[in-house]
Amino acid sequence: MVEMMRYDDLVGVPFVDGGRTGDGLDCWGLAMILLKRQGYSVPDYPIRATAVQEIAKALKDGSECGSYEHLDSPEYGCIVLLHLSMDVWANHVGICIGHGRFIHAYSKTGVCIDRLSRWKSRIVGYYRPGRLES
Repeated sequence: MVEMMRYDDLVGVPFVDGGRTGDGLDCWGLAMILLKRQGYSVPDYPIRATAVQEIAKALKDGSECGSYEHLDSPEYGCIVLLHLSMDVWANHVGICIGHGRFIHAYSKTGVCIDRLSRWKSRIVGYYRPGRLES
């Protein structure tokens, strides 16, 4: 069981393409912070959040994808992978926080909490990183 992570301090942080700090985050920047708070070591992907095709290719073809465990259903603290554009496999990520909700950095709202059911048609799958920090 994953320990409860703190995330409320990030709600409201503005969306910044390539953002990796509390001054501004994109979806992977937020995911990296929250996964690190759970003890996971995950790589940074130096891809702009607006580079939809590049993100999809990196996710689908990248060797790092093999280090993530696919889950049958959402679990607290896991990654939810989504596609915001219908012509790509995936290009957005959030972190499940329980009770059918997830937190993500969205270009229209900044960091916010949302319902998984609202995004159901865009969910690609749920994943957990395969390694903890040493």
